[in-house]
Amino acid sequence: MEEKVKQGKGSVFSLDGIPPAAQLIPLGLQHVVAAIVGIITPAIMVANTCGLEGSDRTMLIQVSLIVTAIATLIQLYTIVHKIGSGLPVIMGISFAYVPTLLAIGGQFDLPTILGAEIVGGCVAVVFGIFVKQIRKLFPPLITGTVIFTIGLSLYPTAVKYMAGGAGSEDFGSVKNWAVAIVTLLVVIVLQNFGKGVLKLGAILWGMIVGYLMALCLGMVDFSAVGSAGWFQLAAPLHFGVKFELSAAISLSVVYIINAVQTIGDLSSTTMGGMDRMPTDKELSGGIIAQGAVSIVGALFGGLPAATYSQNVGIVTVNKVINKAVFAFASLVLLAAGLVPKLSAVLTTIPQAVIGGATISVFATITMTGIRMITSDNFTMRSSAIVGLSVALGVGITQVAGSLQGPGFPVWVNTVFGSSPIVVTAIVAIILNLVLPKDLGSKKEKT
Repeated sequence: MEEKVKQGKGSVFSLDGIPPAAQLIPLGLQHVVAAIVGIITPAIMVANTCGLEGSDRTMLIQVSLIVTAIATLIQLYTIVHKIGSGLPVIMGISFAYVPTLLAIGGQFDLPTILGAEIVGGCVAVVFGIFVKQIRKLFPPLITGTVIFTIGLSLYPTAVKYMAGGAGSEDFGSVKNWAVAIVTLLVVIVLQNFGKGVLKLGAILWGMIVGYLMALCLGMVDFSAVGSAGWFQLAAPLHFGVKFELSAAISLSVVYIINAVQTIGDLSSTTMGGMDRMPTDKELSGGIIAQGAVSIVGALFGGLPAATYSQNVGIVTVNKVINKAVFAFASLVLLAAGLVPKLSAVLTTIPQAVIGGATISVFATITMTGIRMITSDNFTMRSSAIVGLSVALGVGITQVAGSLQGPGFPVWVNTVFGSSPIVVTAIVAIILNLVLPKDLGSKKEKT
């Protein structure tokens, strides 16, 4: 009897139909709470790096919310049965691209980021078409190494935000650190001792507490909110688009890695919620949608998209796979993205609050990479691949000018020296292909 209920149309445990509102609304809002910080924070970080002010900062957040809503709807219901996975996942603006986005934004500008995003989106579409043939180059060891590097490279960014944001007048002040630490403590306490929505939305609640503390300390500026309107759609090419080959190459590599991560998220969704592996068609459609959304979104100022692992985690825990639940969450995000007043309020979040909340996110990304690296027999061979690729990737970026000496063209530093992800990925793939498979053994497992 219970199995029939689970499979019945309109059940939250069934893909199709519309569940009762008493189930639909809270379950949908649960996904909104889990995703919201990941949607808006990359946009705020990029806006800060690129020097966006006022309405442009607000618009970048608006577009992030709208792109996430549209990307999720496409994943749910597909376009011509080829673009979109047809699976219950949330897809939107992702932290995984942040190190490379900040590197490109710092050296060039936002239009260059958007141009690189269009190229990267095209690469993701091609990857999706040939996913069956390409994915063998990216076993968990390689993907985990890159994800580990992504998390590792984000730590300095989080600390700069905790200190108040590089270049701010009160950078490193006690006030900034106090707000950041209180925010982080709330997140830690709720993640480990909270239950239900408190545990699920720990990062959001931590940011709210930190925001209220910052408000009491006079750290919040509402000037942008007053000038913001109540309804606005972003005009195409409002920010412009520029194409820089070196930036495009850097971001394209990250798109490939995130396409592999999407395979993992879609697999976790079907295994956790449907007790099966995803089909090749579902994987291909999911990755193609990831690229297509990025291409179109870039024209309006949207940042690169990826599936949200935290929302996948919810599915694996509660087994709720009804598409209407995810569609409701998307509509909530879409409505929020169409209201500049709300987006402007989000731009008032002090950098110390963002840093205190996101350092735990970056730590989670890093540990996700470690779990993937050690998911299979971790041998001396694995250790060599991970150690050397991370050492070169992180080491080169930590030494300013190491690739800018005589004989090196400018583009070399942009591609290989601005973000550790590219070097790490390339070295890891090459080592995995050339090192003998029998270098390690189960006896060497650590």
